[in-house]
Amino acid sequence: MSYPGYPPTGYPPFPGYPPAGQESSFPPPGQYPYSSGFPPVGGGAYPPAPSGGYPGSGGYPAPGGYPAPGGYPGAPQPGGAPSYPAVPPGQGFGAPPGGAGFSGYPQPSSQSYGGGPAQVPLPGGFPGGQIPSQYPGGQAPYPSQAAAMTQGSQGTIRPAANFDAMRDAEILRKAMKGFGTDEQAIVDIVANRSNDQRQKIKAAFKTMYGKDLIKDLKSELSGNMEELILALFMPATYYDAWSLRNAMKGAGTQERVLIEILCTRTNQEIREIVRCYQSEFGRDLEKDIRSDTSGHFERLLVSMCQGNRDENQNVNHQLAQEDAQRLYQAGEGRLGTDESCFNMILATRSFPQLKATMEAYSRMANRDLLSSVGREFSGNVESGLKTILQCALNRPAFFAERLYYSMKGAGTDDSTLVRIVVTRSEIDLVQIKQIFSQMYQKTLGTMIASDTSGDYRRLLLAIVGQ
Repeated sequence: MSYPGYPPTGYPPFPGYPPAGQESSFPPPGQYPYSSGFPPVGGGAYPPAPSGGYPGSGGYPAPGGYPAPGGYPGAPQPGGAPSYPAVPPGQGFGAPPGGAGFSGYPQPSSQSYGGGPAQVPLPGGFPGGQIPSQYPGGQAPYPSQAAAMTQGSQGTIRPAANFDAMRDAEILRKAMKGFGTDEQAIVDIVANRSNDQRQKIKAAFKTMYGKDLIKDLKSELSGNMEELILALFMPATYYDAWSLRNAMKGAGTQERVLIEILCTRTNQEIREIVRCYQSEFGRDLEKDIRSDTSGHFERLLVSMCQGNRDENQNVNHQLAQEDAQRLYQAGEGRLGTDESCFNMILATRSFPQLKATMEAYSRMANRDLLSSVGREFSGNVESGLKTILQCALNRPAFFAERLYYSMKGAGTDDSTLVRIVVTRSEIDLVQIKQIFSQMYQKTLGTMIASDTSGDYRRLLLAIVGQ
């Protein structure tokens, strides 16, 4: 479930991608022996990497600028979520003078992707306008404005310098040989190598010892630690495809997993996932979605797995105005809801275009579009539509919220925790961590440390960069 970068055709890339020297290197056919509990391998070869490599393995297309921020003029009237605190009157973050703050989701302060330093997203509201329950009476202390952050990369994991796959393979072999297992040696290697480098270690291990590294690791590990290590050694696209297969096989369906992957990926990533799903599991992703879901939720996911969202980064403000009007007439402005209108607009418009539509909607309806979706829809389709809107506003904040709720309350949703930490580790985990502490007044590392234990905790914290 790795979300390899944001190509210019999708969400703008963060600066510093790809890390220098990282090239695509996917394992040869038949190198996905994830037995016991993992879906059987279909025996097909891994689909050929497109020129530029698979997303997530280093082949990132060149950055393609970000449209000028439009801010969120038109604050909702009383009864909506609070607008940003400590903002000069009449000026929202990233808004032109005269615009008002937009409530509901933290916003990046200014975005100069594609060369300039990325700025820390500013706080100013919680996802969906909801304030985490630890603040009685809904009064959350808002964090102060963070200083601008200049990062070469927004991932916590970078490719190791002076990388030697054979040396690493030898260290792992020694760590697993004889009595006991040297988990610290395993942690030191896997948490400090990029996914691309891990694929090379896997290949070197088989060449040197005639054994499969994954099978050896599985025999030495168990439980959450095993799941985390296996996730780290799967190629990015394969992990997404495997997660989708796992969410639909057997009794019941994990709808949140389908939403989290299909509603947040770029066109290229989705097309790679569809190909990999077919070649590795011998199954058609769209058919599996149709047989496991129904109604408006099924239609939304089928739309998502086409990988045909408009990815033009230029915003058409006239269209944004028209779409806002259409959405209002399809929901708040009528009795009942025209679900197909919401599906059409949210499944086809680019993320910058959707952001402009949300601004136009809040000016026109005196209510933000996220809260309107909450009033007009329920269940899985509501979650899916909100995920698309949240990604248009601030993708790292969406993942921060998912991480928070994977650990909040009794018990931990370890699969979600593992999936998001692993898949964002080379993309935007730095931003997710910052936004997490702004939204929840505690660091992601602190929450992981109190919810996990042993080697599993140690490896998670090493990836997160604590």
